[in-house]
Amino acid sequence: MILIDTSAFLALLEMNDIYHERATKKWITLLDEGQECVTNNYVVLESIAITQKRLGLQAVQELSENILEHVHIGWIDEVQHVQALENLLSINRRQLSFVDCTAFQTMRRLGIETAFTFDGHFREEGFKVIP
Repeated sequence: MILIDTSAFLALLEMNDIYHERATKKWITLLDEGQECVTNNYVVLESIAITQKRLGLQAVQELSENILEHVHIGWIDEVQHVQALENLLSINRRQLSFVDCTAFQTMRRLGIETAFTFDGHFREEGFKVIP
């Protein structure tokens, strides 16, 4: 399993993103290999909000219909929410987002070692990062 992060979703959608080409190639490879891709509802929420603001509702539709349909979305429950918040507060770094902490929580809970992301925080947390 591979966790897909907001930065990967955005790179797939935004043609002018510096990582667009790399993200697209990796996404096609993941789909061709039948790789199980997962994320959580907080990452989806963040991805939709940023996509809508930067690229508009048509891009949100693209995300929903052509990308998220290939991704299993796990739902953060109250316990996971609290654990992620505790993690954020214990790390005590202003630039680390709460959504990242929920993604770390999802990865640890599911035993996922690899994230499809362009966010260096995942590597700092000890996860393998692709592409």
